[in-house]
Amino acid sequence: MSDALRIGIFARTFARSTIEPALDAVAGLGLSDVHLDVEPGADAAALRGALDARGLTAAGVSGTFNMAHPDPAQRAAGLRWLDGVAAACAPLGQPIVSLCTGTRNRESMWRPHPDNGAPEAWRDMRASMERAAEIAERRRVVMAFEPEVSNVVDSARRARRLLDELGSPRIKVLIDPANIFHRGELPRMAELIDEAFELLGPDIVMAHAKDLDRDGEAGHLAAGRGRLDYDRYLAHLRRIGFGGALILHGLSEAEAPDCVAFLRARSVG
Repeated sequence: MSDALRIGIFARTFARSTIEPALDAVAGLGLSDVHLDVEPGADAAALRGALDARGLTAAGVSGTFNMAHPDPAQRAAGLRWLDGVAAACAPLGQPIVSLCTGTRNRESMWRPHPDNGAPEAWRDMRASMERAAEIAERRRVVMAFEPEVSNVVDSARRARRLLDELGSPRIKVLIDPANIFHRGELPRMAELIDEAFELLGPDIVMAHAKDLDRDGEAGHLAAGRGRLDYDRYLAHLRRIGFGGALILHGLSEAEAPDCVAFLRARSVG
């Protein structure tokens, strides 16, 4: 890894009628990496051409669906969709596919549910993840799931358990420390960030950059606007030799320049 961390951003940060102007906005920030939303059947070759013309790399694509949904038909539909997303990755240079381990909440895969800790929720999520690993192997991509307090995999320890149970080289971790603090845990921020990297470091292939002002839910603030210890976070990324992109999200277009400057000021070790 070079001295400076690579910085990227979600293309959806820039609300445009087509993807090309959104990519222009990404390039206009001086960034090289972008996270995309790609639907199955999309013209991935044309999208790759648009990226290349702007000197951009597709660092990731979104493959998130509710892998623990209580309705098996919903999970099956999500897996079919995921296969289509993964099929588009080859022309894009094999970006990493991001995953959400899901929740028993039927309304949103980002909301908690009291049954998320039940053995049945783990069983269904793991079955979905096993299928995802098969898709990843067939499509020759790497997929990365994110520990998130509202999901079945809600901590670094449960993420480590899932990795060990799956044993797949195609399933890795997306780290976002703004998402890992249960209610009452924010005073233990340093300890929990350290624990996450101790348990998951070798398997971290994607990293997100946003912020939080409270625990008990995912962070909802732009990077540098909250309480996350970014110096500690970025130091851990350097320590593990992280070679991926640090992707900004959860921010408005107006906040993007300041957030990029915030990360750049801290991205060189």
